[in-house]
Amino acid sequence: MPTINVQLFEGRTPEQKRAFVKAVTEATVRTLECSPDSVDILIHEVKREHWATGGKLWSDE
Repeated sequence: MPTINVQLFEGRTPEQKRAFVKAVTEATVRTLECSPDSVDILIHEVKREHWATGGKLWSDE
């Protein structure tokens, strides 16, 4: 392990997600000195209507 949980707004392409998990895995391996096979990344896609910052829903922006 490590297991990394990431929350993102919906809408990223599979290509963007592939590039993201590759970069996060490489950074994790480099900084934690672990093997790439031990790095798990969970992507949780969230609708803008289910996320708020500063008391405002992102879907209202």
